[in-house]
Amino acid sequence: MKEARRLAKIARAKARGRGAKAKLKAAAALEEMADRCEKVAKQITHRVAGEPIKDRIVSLHDPDARPIRKGKLGKKTEFGFVAQLAEVTENTKTGARGLILPASTEIGNPAEDTLLPQTVAELKRLGINVQEVALDGGFNVGPTSSALEGLQPKNVFIAGRQEPGSKRTQRRLRRYRTGAEGRVSHLKRRYGLDRSRLKGDQGRQIWTEWGILAYNLDTITVRER
Repeated sequence: MKEARRLAKIARAKARGRGAKAKLKAAAALEEMADRCEKVAKQITHRVAGEPIKDRIVSLHDPDARPIRKGKLGKKTEFGFVAQLAEVTENTKTGARGLILPASTEIGNPAEDTLLPQTVAELKRLGINVQEVALDGGFNVGPTSSALEGLQPKNVFIAGRQEPGSKRTQRRLRRYRTGAEGRVSHLKRRYGLDRSRLKGDQGRQIWTEWGILAYNLDTITVRER
């Protein structure tokens, strides 16, 4: 790391005339990488000492990425970002397809309850009144009810936690929520949301929103046929 900083200092000193911007950019990148390596070295020291590590770096090329544990058998721990997607449809019938709101997100591994207020704020900003809400089992009843209080939905379905209404309503919302898993898979496979090609949290947000925009445009196109 000392050698990297020394080379960066030399590059800055020689940044004159033609190619100066390129040399300054290279020096800045080298110093930034040295800072990250220094932080990783400190993380190793803390790890050996058994001390907790906050906001640790798991990727030198994408320092905003975080370890994410979702309980999957094949992938107990993944590295990246968490985004909450919400689709607004006209109804909950089989095959219903709507538009997806801008993703709610935070750096780290936030809980669904933490991101829900952002989604609710977006719905209010767009003036969308929801009649029914179908969520997966990652949402808790108390925080979810508080976040959705301003929208006053008729039914709030949380898989395995809260299933209101008649058996017919429960079955309909259960199928609708299960279908949302297929929508997420489709977004990953067809619109590139499985992996961002842009680095950093800002790059990931740009990549995600472009994918959502492409999906929404395709949805509008299908409706107009």
